[in-house]
Amino acid sequence: MDVYLDNSATTRCDGRVAQKVLEMMTQCYGNPSSLHHKGLQAELELRGARRELAAALGAQEQEIFFTSGGTEANNLALFGIPGAYPRGGRKIVTTAFEHSSVYESAKELERRGWQVVFVPPDSQGKLDAQAVADAVDEDTVLLSVMLVNNEVGTIAPLGRISTLARRKNPKLIIHTDAVQAFGKMPVSVAKLGVDLLTLSGHKIYAPKGVGALYVRRGVRLAPLFFGGEQQGKLRPGTESAPLIAGLGLASRLCRQEMARHTQTVQALYSACVEQLADIPGVVFNSPVEDSLHYVLNFSLPGVRSETMLHFLEAREIYVSSGSACAKGQKSRVLESMKLPQGRIDSAIRVSFSPQNTRKDIQALAEGVREAGETLARTTRRGLPNRRA
Repeated sequence: MDVYLDNSATTRCDGRVAQKVLEMMTQCYGNPSSLHHKGLQAELELRGARRELAAALGAQEQEIFFTSGGTEANNLALFGIPGAYPRGGRKIVTTAFEHSSVYESAKELERRGWQVVFVPPDSQGKLDAQAVADAVDEDTVLLSVMLVNNEVGTIAPLGRISTLARRKNPKLIIHTDAVQAFGKMPVSVAKLGVDLLTLSGHKIYAPKGVGALYVRRGVRLAPLFFGGEQQGKLRPGTESAPLIAGLGLASRLCRQEMARHTQTVQALYSACVEQLADIPGVVFNSPVEDSLHYVLNFSLPGVRSETMLHFLEAREIYVSSGSACAKGQKSRVLESMKLPQGRIDSAIRVSFSPQNTRKDIQALAEGVREAGETLARTTRRGLPNRRA
């Protein structure tokens, strides 16, 4: 049976959510903008999903805008604020290990003439709240900080960052990519002190192709798309009612089951750390503390990531070498942490789900141990083995 440990890339759709999506496509299939009963039924489903997301975030329903996923929501935030506040300042502050949809958006704004500061993490993947705040000044219009890093799992001290940054610039607008946090830990927009927050459906057992952006009431955004009255013209176009309804249900289920899921995943994480630590040469790139234990990043220097991936895949064990959006490229996140090249070249990301079992962890550990014994030995017989 498959051992799927790549849940940060995507989760398997919950059967209850899939059934909801199917019902929407086959029974409640009206256009939410249509002025008849079928349209009203679909619109009511959208409102229900909006209520669920708002309740999960401690937000108001009118502050939730549906998107095609996390990448679109991040782009809307990163380009929408400079577009809406052209005289608010010419500086943006973010971090050096954001998801590519934030990082590349910031680089594009830099090419367009904006000053962008990328604050680096330390070697543990942790952010210094004061260092982030120190990068903010009166000319800074937007601060974007990922809540949970998608490759190493570190949790940013976002509430503290928001407090310190706003002391320097009370008009500052703060955005967070909470894609890896939402549904796995309590997320309150008030406690985090954020104006914008991104979430995605396929990370919480909903379908791919749907996400949302929280926009605090009073904050303006320039739209990316034009041609429709939907969602206050901020995100026009016919809403995907089936996917949105699935997202709403998935959000409710995650809230109801969060305590149990957290306990299950914590046990899996601890078992994984314990078993991998017994394998000669394994080093951890994720900090054991101050991280969300849905993600564990480790290296076995001497065995390249791609080689390890295929070795495990042949045993029906599925992991990743980093963000799925990077398509196998070398991890920018680990480079920003200034890790030795040998660790970067051999990094593996394991990401858990409550659907995983202790047997999955045992299979992974046995696979990594076997890889270390066979692949590293093969490397030593061939070219010199570079170790971190």
